[in-house]
Amino acid sequence: MRHAILGAGGVGGLVGGALARAGADVVLLLRPETLARHPGRLRVESVVLGDFEVDVATAGSLDREVDVLWVTPKATQLESALELAPPEQVGAAVVVPLLNGVDHAALLHARYQHVLAGAISVESERVEPGLVRQRTPFAFAVLAPGPRQAEIAAALRAAGLDVSLAPDEPTLLWEKLVFLAPLALTTTALGAPVGAVQADPEWRSRLERSHDEAVAVGLAAGATLDEAELHRRFAGFSGGEMRTSMQKDFDAGRPLELDAIGGAVVRGGLRYGIETPATEELVRLVEARLAARSSASRA
Repeated sequence: MRHAILGAGGVGGLVGGALARAGADVVLLLRPETLARHPGRLRVESVVLGDFEVDVATAGSLDREVDVLWVTPKATQLESALELAPPEQVGAAVVVPLLNGVDHAALLHARYQHVLAGAISVESERVEPGLVRQRTPFAFAVLAPGPRQAEIAAALRAAGLDVSLAPDEPTLLWEKLVFLAPLALTTTALGAPVGAVQADPEWRSRLERSHDEAVAVGLAAGATLDEAELHRRFAGFSGGEMRTSMQKDFDAGRPLELDAIGGAVVRGGLRYGIETPATEELVRLVEARLAARSSASRA
């Protein structure tokens, strides 16, 4: 299969590198400033996939026929990134988003002919153009029902990634968000890794209450969620020194996916009449840290 990667950061670089190493035809779609600095190779340092280097093609926009377009930028960069893949050029290719949040799904379905919803759970970051580092012992993708699902799942498995199949798109999106939102919000609000949040009774309470709220909103949104199993897995998860992508973005001074992650839960609560006080408090705490940093930078 021929693959284009839109958003060659930590996730896109890892997926693109893994596919290329497995023999797939891969092109990275890059903005001019990144394209000028990219070496035309991907070096991956991964706990799951091992360390390797592989040649990859690069382009400033989608300039060839592909079978799959992987959409992997941050939610804050999605609309500008999509300019590199106009619908008329994407054509009949299957668009597979691996983004955080839920709101991007409607945007992509409206823009492209064929969308196969996806999600990925991995801690991976782009260190510099062409270098991706993945430190934790998990990297697994989930695909919803949709066009060429079996073929795309097989390509990911051949590339070394674990893949599971969700029963439907809402379940896929919310099963990830009910874990991601409370972890991202608490670690960023506290400015500490997951283990520190879990070790502090006050912050662990915030974490658990935010998780409960996200599950309630997900169920109201039509996701098929096993509440008891989700709570068991969440309570048993030990984060240690793991840092969330939102926390890393805050520390690096990059825009945060606060609206896509926390905002999605809050908006869903308003839509379905579900109170989300813990999530709203965490969003306010993150916003306060952002405001304090902005004030300090102006001083």
